[in-house]
Amino acid sequence: MIIFGTRGYLYQLAILTLVCGHCGNPSAHTLRKRVTKFTLFFVPLFPVSTSYATQCTFCGAEQRATKEQAEQLQAQAAGGHTGPMYGQQPQQQPYQS
Repeated sequence: MIIFGTRGYLYQLAILTLVCGHCGNPSAHTLRKRVTKFTLFFVPLFPVSTSYATQCTFCGAEQRATKEQAEQLQAQAAGGHTGPMYGQQPQQQPYQS
């Protein structure tokens, strides 16, 4: 008897401050990656499908994203953005004489 199937894995890639397209509030959004893997005897062997999505922490609305969009959002969360994030004051340089 051969036991096979699939199993889903959910990875949280980043947390971003974005304006929600559903509720219109600027709130934290989680960027998630969902991977479905083929399993044989309960051992995950290879990925069957991969999808990306952002979820608003205020209203719970989920919006799908492409791989390219997810990579851009992840780079933005890692510090690749320019200027202060929403609700944050720009940091001033210390005075040096």
